[in-house]
Amino acid sequence: MTGSARRLDWVDMAKGLSIFLVVMMYAASSVGEDTGGVGALHWAIAFATPFRMPEFFLISGLFLSQVIDRPWKAFADRRVVHYLYFYGLWAIIHIVFKTGLLSANPVGAASELAWAVVQPYGVLWFIYMLAVCGAAAKLLHDIRAPRWAVFIVAAILQMASIRTGSYAVDQFAAYFVFFYSGYVLAPQLFRLANWASDNLILALAGLLAWAALNTALVFSPGFAMHPIHPVMGIAGLPGVHLILALAGTAALCTISALLARLPWMNWLRWMGSKSLIIYVAFVLPMGIARTVLIRLGFIEPTLLSLAIMAVAIISPLVLYWLVLRTGWGAFLFERPAWAHLPGASGSRRDTTRPVQAPAE
Repeated sequence: MTGSARRLDWVDMAKGLSIFLVVMMYAASSVGEDTGGVGALHWAIAFATPFRMPEFFLISGLFLSQVIDRPWKAFADRRVVHYLYFYGLWAIIHIVFKTGLLSANPVGAASELAWAVVQPYGVLWFIYMLAVCGAAAKLLHDIRAPRWAVFIVAAILQMASIRTGSYAVDQFAAYFVFFYSGYVLAPQLFRLANWASDNLILALAGLLAWAALNTALVFSPGFAMHPIHPVMGIAGLPGVHLILALAGTAALCTISALLARLPWMNWLRWMGSKSLIIYVAFVLPMGIARTVLIRLGFIEPTLLSLAIMAVAIISPLVLYWLVLRTGWGAFLFERPAWAHLPGASGSRRDTTRPVQAPAE
């Protein structure tokens, strides 16, 4: 396998871990909300709270340097319109199905659709924010803002725990520093992954030390387990949270590099390469499965969370397979020609990966 292929393998592995943690979080919290119970997955998510979403943003910024020098139209086609297309499409699907059909509330659905234009909708907020973060990074690059200054300001915004009432503004303040970190720290992260692959024992020792520190700070005094969202201890303090998030993302990159050495873990790498497919489509089957299983009396939190998590991950992949087999519904996972900006160079069939491969 070439060095380039290994590089992409560990990135896909990292995306696999990321989508796994995201679906696990929504499965556990939704079960907690519906049953009031706490299961094993709640504790796993509590451990991962400092780095779970920061890692997804950081990985999404890894290859930004490959495209950031492109003209605005070409950049926007790949890094802004690409995500807004999938956000808009799946927001319509979610709202029409959940509010318009299941709740039989067309007026409410119309209101939600209008609101989703200006504020991120539901679980799709991440895709919306990728477009916003990409545009912001490109603007800062074009005005030649010093990278260290951008990072410092972004870190201050994250530590400030901003609450403006605008979900888009608040989430940008909370996560842009991690997206930007992926952009500026990409060379160091690739070197870390290569080092981990060549130094197994030292890498494992470092991971054990990180896991012990992360555990101690998350479950320190102040920690509270709630059925929906756990409250971190010292790990939740401004500054500490930022450092643990960056440390956790570096740890997950290291873990991904080690897992990429194991052929029997290729399923996770493959799942990571389909992470956007899972992300946009997992909520509806998860909700249906949870409702059905609870009505059947299946309420033990750990088993219920695992069951709906499995359904949530497998269902989008089955749908994707059906699309490939039948040729119907390709627009669900692949931008059609009309969804590209006219004249944007490189406007050809896009992959559905939330982390782009090196510039095409």
